[in-house]
Amino acid sequence: MLTRKLWRDLRSLAGQTAAIALVVIGGTAMMVMALSNYFALAETRERFYNEYRFADVFARLERAPSGLLARIASIPGVRAAESRVVGAARLELDGYREPVTAQLISLPAPQTSLNRLFLRHGRLPDPLRDDELVLGEAFAAAHDLGVGDQLVTVLNGRRQRLRIVGIGLSPETIYQIRPGDLLPDFERFAIAWMAREPLARAFDLDGAFNDVVVALDRDASEHDVIDRLDALLARYGALGAHGRDLQMSHRFLDGELGQLRTMTLLFSIIFLAVSAFLLNIVLGRLIGLQREQIAVLRAFGYSRWQVGAHYAQLALAMVGSGVVPGLAVGLWGGRGLANVYMAFYSFPYLEWSLRPSVLLLSVGFAALVAAIGTLAALRRAFRLAPAEAMRPEAPPVYRRSLLERIGLLRPAADTKRSGSVAGRVRGVLDSLFDPTARMLLRSLERRPWRTGLTVAGIGMACGVLVMSRFQAGAIEHMISVQFGLAQRDDLMVALVEATAGDSMHELAALPGVLAVEPFRSAAVILRHQHREYRSAIQGLGADGDLKRVLDSSLQPVTLPRHGLLLTDYLADMLHVVPGDLLDLEFIEGRRRTVRAPVAGTVNEFLGVGVYADRHYLNRLLGEGDSVSGAWLALDPLARDHLLDELHRRPRIASLTDRAAMVDSFRETMAEGILTFTLVASLLAGSIAIGVVYNSARITLSERSRELASLRVLGYTRREIRALLAGELLTLAFLALLPGAVLGYLMSAWLVRAFESDLYRIPLVIAPSGYAFAALLVLAATGLSLLLLRRRLDHLDLVAVLKSKE
Repeated sequence: MLTRKLWRDLRSLAGQTAAIALVVIGGTAMMVMALSNYFALAETRERFYNEYRFADVFARLERAPSGLLARIASIPGVRAAESRVVGAARLELDGYREPVTAQLISLPAPQTSLNRLFLRHGRLPDPLRDDELVLGEAFAAAHDLGVGDQLVTVLNGRRQRLRIVGIGLSPETIYQIRPGDLLPDFERFAIAWMAREPLARAFDLDGAFNDVVVALDRDASEHDVIDRLDALLARYGALGAHGRDLQMSHRFLDGELGQLRTMTLLFSIIFLAVSAFLLNIVLGRLIGLQREQIAVLRAFGYSRWQVGAHYAQLALAMVGSGVVPGLAVGLWGGRGLANVYMAFYSFPYLEWSLRPSVLLLSVGFAALVAAIGTLAALRRAFRLAPAEAMRPEAPPVYRRSLLERIGLLRPAADTKRSGSVAGRVRGVLDSLFDPTARMLLRSLERRPWRTGLTVAGIGMACGVLVMSRFQAGAIEHMISVQFGLAQRDDLMVALVEATAGDSMHELAALPGVLAVEPFRSAAVILRHQHREYRSAIQGLGADGDLKRVLDSSLQPVTLPRHGLLLTDYLADMLHVVPGDLLDLEFIEGRRRTVRAPVAGTVNEFLGVGVYADRHYLNRLLGEGDSVSGAWLALDPLARDHLLDELHRRPRIASLTDRAAMVDSFRETMAEGILTFTLVASLLAGSIAIGVVYNSARITLSERSRELASLRVLGYTRREIRALLAGELLTLAFLALLPGAVLGYLMSAWLVRAFESDLYRIPLVIAPSGYAFAALLVLAATGLSLLLLRRRLDHLDLVAVLKSKE
């Protein structure tokens, strides 16, 4: 019998069940999408690393004899070691005038060592030929290049034509990024592999190497191996060995996995809270309406546990109706998101599947929602005594509204008029608040808990909508600050090695160059107490305008004559404040160790930086006036000719176009951000519709007798609709302000969870984000009213009026 009642209740609550299921579908789908892709990326990376022997320790140096490799391999804890030749080159493509740089990596012969190459097409280069290479798949796809095509390269100042014999991928370049950049640029940066001998000859490294990778034993201490390796390579111009945590590709991919974990946690908590909230409201009010039925069940011998189990089954059925569709939507969306990751990361394959653990977590999520959402309602059903349940629930005590009690509104029967200012104000309010509006105010005020819970539910939906939209505006703010206020150059020129500052006169003399601002960059390890961070100090000109550092108010900061400026995030990582001393270990040039004071902090969203006056940095390095490159301002009409001139200069290592960087930033971030925004907006919209529709249905159920009474007293259907619409729209408007605050707080949580030394998303929410959330909530309210119109217009007046008080 209870099972029959369960199915009857589900049919009568079809609308509320659908609304709850919609929210559960959103929460389950988000959980499945995020978790399935997290496990897919983690497992694919692990498999790729193992199969192609990704190294554990990496070290760059200037030049070391090949015989040193045997001593490296004998370090305790080293399982395998491989020396390589790695160098930068410029590429020239027919019909493509933008500056293109490449990183060339030597291949072992035979390829049985570390960081092996996965060949998508073609073959490996012939060790006896010096004109063959394997090109990275991302760059090849961006320029539609394939096996047999040719590239013109500038290797160590010498032009050479190379033929593509293969398209490949490597575990060390899953996240393909140019040194110094923060985002991939597949059109302007390439990874390529050549045979060892021809590449060594091109860079004058016959019988030598400038890069080494090491694999460790399972129980080896990475820290000890790095210390021994640094000591061994110190005399050969080493830049400091490091583990996978500082390897660029691995580091960025780790950040992506961390964001997926954060997104899963955040949205699971949000959807759990909203679903539980809806269930609590629905079942709480249902038990209130079914008090007499509960009394009859108890009178006929059903125990408290049986009645409680009946309503628990109802809750599980409501929640369970959204689990299977949620899994289906999550599978579909997860697979689509996986395709985005495949296009963004250089994986040879993707191990994507729905793990049993994800399925169990989704079911557990639904069960937890049912348990949390029905706990209070089940307690009421469990404790309700038959005699008490036989009596209808006491109606709220009638009283005038708050506006009437404080004198801003006259009672309806009061027809007196007053000429005073207060009287005139009351007269104006009287004209605005007709009897329908007065009934609406009294209804909301008499049930403060119901009103508050409904406002809270709609506000939560509004908050999720605000959070789902804030990233798009935040990214635009990042672009405007980073590339509009801080970095204002047209082109950045990086030199092969530091050179005298007088060389900048040659750049300034080129036709089309409007301004030149030289800089000196030096790799360094920053230490404070037991904390350290590997970075680079940027030495800037004191009166620079093309590259500026900004404070927290986004105003340019004047560089101190003595001391360093640190990004505020880096200062927090090292636990330093202005006035503290930092130990600086330079890992290039003379490798000096000095102390420098922290003069202040600056604000940046991309990466973490250390800035100083260029002449002060040169003194710390023990050098004269030297530069590592320059920022240029160009005449747009002379740009193409100037690029040709710069391409012919062998001492220039790379050219970075600011406009191209902005385009790459937009393209790279847009795909991920737009995908997230679209999914989050759809799921947040499902919350809004579910909450508002549920509130509307419950309000109609609770007030059906009151509305039918008004119809009998002469109110038209239109007036009844206006009464219900006014109440729901009032609740929606009341929820907009707390919803905006909640959205801001959730966005702050998301920002805090996503921040790292790679980038920080600013907590900037555009007005359009709040407007979008408000309009969608109001649209959901309007849609709910349309769905309820037929039910409202066809109230059975006789049946409603015959119901017991």
